[in-house]
Amino acid sequence: MNNKIKVCHLTTVHVRYDTRIFVKECRGLAKQGYEVVLIVADGKGEEVKDGVRILDIGKPSGRIKRFFRFHKILLKKALELGADIYHFHDPELLRIAPNLVKTNSIVIYDAHEDLPRQVLDKAYIPKLIRKPLSRLLEIYEDYIVNKISGIVTVTPTLLDRFLRNNHNVVEVRNFPLISEFVENNTNQDDKGNYVCYVGAISKVRGILNMVNAMQYETGSKFLLGGRFENAKLREMAIASEGWKNVEELGFLNRDQVKEMLQKSVAGLVLLEPTPSYLECIPVKMFEYMLSGIAVIASDYPYWRELVQKENCALFVDPMNPKEISVAIKKLVENRGLAEEMGKRGRKAVLEKFNWANEEKALLSFYNKLRN
Repeated sequence: MNNKIKVCHLTTVHVRYDTRIFVKECRGLAKQGYEVVLIVADGKGEEVKDGVRILDIGKPSGRIKRFFRFHKILLKKALELGADIYHFHDPELLRIAPNLVKTNSIVIYDAHEDLPRQVLDKAYIPKLIRKPLSRLLEIYEDYIVNKISGIVTVTPTLLDRFLRNNHNVVEVRNFPLISEFVENNTNQDDKGNYVCYVGAISKVRGILNMVNAMQYETGSKFLLGGRFENAKLREMAIASEGWKNVEELGFLNRDQVKEMLQKSVAGLVLLEPTPSYLECIPVKMFEYMLSGIAVIASDYPYWRELVQKENCALFVDPMNPKEISVAIKKLVENRGLAEEMGKRGRKAVLEKFNWANEEKALLSFYNKLRN
């Protein structure tokens, strides 16, 4: 690419090294010859990393200030760049989309999640207003996406929904980067009786049900990596009878995550059946698969549709600790089964459930919008 096309990715919500935005999309575009700028709001300063120029508009003191002021600061910075393509990632930035459209640049909305359905799960929003707010947000989102160049989505449901208002929509699923994970070559006989979870720890991500399941275990341990959403939730988990079989590891760096996975027979991904999770793509499931370990996952139709034929996961009712325990026991006591499931899962990710395939879809979409 002789005359580099300038692409500006925008976010006031996500961290600067966000896996989807920076690691996968921005770095990938830079490697393809695009001039890539990422505008963030974290107060950590400006830098150039892996071919991506990162501009920082400062860190807001809270959610309210971010919502009411920082979109204006970000818009001013974005317009100064004069980019050929503006690619924004936060629903709260929908309001600046019409201003970006006026520049005659390509404007893309990356819908990571189903915003109207997600609102229904937000504990900080009073229950009485969740449904009407959800409906209003859907009307507003549909109105804005009708005016922009295109939308990047992550699920078939979102694809179908946005196609009603814009014919330029593509599904780019958030599958893992193969280079980020190495094969788990630890012999099953050398593994402990461990299952694991690593990531953000919250109620809707199933922490209480996972811990409660461990009360039925007599020879297994649950390795828990990550930070609790709040102190009250941690207290509830500790109060469970199953906590005696939990090893809390706290936040883990990449090497520590690798060590945990090497010790584990299976990884747990047991999101509760909220509207926003029923049809999401559980990235963690594919990360476990790529690491070569078996998976115990929530029994949702879309999740089954994705990987059931790969025969690499046991599906359970995520709200039933006893059923979760039965699945754990099955894999811990049958290492041959766990090993074969892990091998099949890794093979499936290497062949199809990986970012390299999704990146091709994103690049093709960029080319389509430019032509």
